[in-house]
Amino acid sequence: MNKSSDTVPVTRCAELDPGALQTLLSVFGLQLEFVAPHAAIEGSFWGDEEAGLIDNRLLVRDDTPVHSALHEACHYICMDSSRREGLHTDAGGDYDEENGVCYLQILLAEHLPGMSQSQMMADMDAWGYSFRLGCSAQWFKFDADDAANWLKHHGIIDAAGNPTWKLRH
Repeated sequence: MNKSSDTVPVTRCAELDPGALQTLLSVFGLQLEFVAPHAAIEGSFWGDEEAGLIDNRLLVRDDTPVHSALHEACHYICMDSSRREGLHTDAGGDYDEENGVCYLQILLAEHLPGMSQSQMMADMDAWGYSFRLGCSAQWFKFDADDAANWLKHHGIIDAAGNPTWKLRH
């Protein structure tokens, strides 16, 4: 999924109110930290402008795509507490969790001023996320029941499909 910031037009963290992103993340106990422009992002699995994750810190730069920030934040939300302890760079997780992460980042985008579910899905598609039905919107609408059920099972979304604002139990 690693693309160059010069070639892919997606929504970047600098385009959002950092206070709004921090407010959204703080509900889950995550701290947002901006690093200097062009500095390496510690804890980034993919490198370049991709978000980093260390303990409960989400590290980004102004050019970090919002989808990357929310994706890593959703890994934090979706992992169990034993994986959160000592977390550094590789969020890990299995196939079902990865699908849950993608689903949740789409849901949370709606709660972030300057983003929406449709913008998140467009950015995910532009970046190269891959879904069986060809695009994230088709996956989310027609092929993501397993992801929603996984999130419900772990108490991350409720029966109506809304975020519970809680970490995986």
